[in-house]
Amino acid sequence: MNQSIPIESPASFTGYQKFVLAILAFLQFTIILDFMIMSPLGAILMPALNISPSQFGVVVSAYAFSAGIAGFAAAGFADRFDRKKLLLFFYAGFILGTFLCGIAPNFYFLLFARIVTGLFGGVIGAIVLAITTDLFPFSMRGRVMGVLQTAFAASQILGLPIGLYLSAHWGWHAPFMMIVGMAAIVGVIIIANLKPIDGHLKLQSDRNPFHHLKDTIATPRYLLAFAATGLLSIGGYMLMPFSSAFSVNNLGITMKELPMVYLVTGLGAIVTGPLVGKLSDKFGKYRVFLFGAVMTIIMAVIYTRLGVTPLHTVILVNVLLFVGIFSRIIPAQAMMSAVPAADSRGSFMAINSSLQQIAGGVGSVVAGMIVSQPAGGGPILHFDLLGDILVLTVLITAVMMYFIHRMVAVPAVAQPA
Repeated sequence: MNQSIPIESPASFTGYQKFVLAILAFLQFTIILDFMIMSPLGAILMPALNISPSQFGVVVSAYAFSAGIAGFAAAGFADRFDRKKLLLFFYAGFILGTFLCGIAPNFYFLLFARIVTGLFGGVIGAIVLAITTDLFPFSMRGRVMGVLQTAFAASQILGLPIGLYLSAHWGWHAPFMMIVGMAAIVGVIIIANLKPIDGHLKLQSDRNPFHHLKDTIATPRYLLAFAATGLLSIGGYMLMPFSSAFSVNNLGITMKELPMVYLVTGLGAIVTGPLVGKLSDKFGKYRVFLFGAVMTIIMAVIYTRLGVTPLHTVILVNVLLFVGIFSRIIPAQAMMSAVPAADSRGSFMAINSSLQQIAGGVGSVVAGMIVSQPAGGGPILHFDLLGDILVLTVLITAVMMYFIHRMVAVPAVAQPA
């Protein structure tokens, strides 16, 4: 088999494809913002609802674990419905859960609301990936994933400051109500303008949904992709929970300077995402992934071993680290999208999304077991070890993604069980 990657001019998006990509990116923005807004609201929420830091940690993790469980539960049914209807059903549940967060009077109600939000919101990312895979050919998916990834950066530099401003003036309920309002508008636009996405239904057999789930999990072609997703998520999530504490306690960044680090890093990510997507489609997704792997290794080793560092250097290192991360994530997602056959695409994406959520949670827990801080404050210890583990996961996933790259050169076909 010839594994050379041709350099070609990527096809252009149609008007309808541009609309679909824009509305899905904005939908992703609302989902990610709802997840991310909890951390900065912690300082306001805990005294307002009289909850302890450990209870707040339970509230934050409840979303991730309920999202992971929901993905597995929905996997057997994900290919048996029009994807537009499925998206609207789970998005409506997400809006309801976010609304409940906004009216929560106590810890237990808020915990219940976050579980509801996770059960519905955690599946939406998988549905979005299935829709983009249905509607966009492989030659476009690098650019598609690049645009979708900018939702993460946009929520960081646009959504979080607006949410914190609203909470400071109208209370912690206001950011959740803002998300409910934006999501409701997106839902109406989807109802009115998104066409049915049901071509995969013609490929379905009469298999029991649980058999469909079992067959998807047991497909050898998919197992490598699931394993790669788990490693990608574990490595990436190990640095995130402690990055702000590391910046303040080890790098000497003040709390007033910290927002500037996130702002410039987010702006860099917004520029990087679409550019990486275009390069992935033009020069080959695995080539760009390898570039991202090398960049991530270099910057992770540098970043996790920094001492007290000037602000401009910290910003530069953070931006370059995110360039490496995005240069891995975007082409990896594009290659993953070509792994499943059309009749099991929704199920595959749901399981893959669940593994991503659960692996990210595991990565955060493991990181918490490795790093430490002296009593009474001081530098974060053993942060360099997290960087070493990230480097190891990057090297292993580089090998795994090579075989996935070769695998997607032979497209999967729908076959009866």
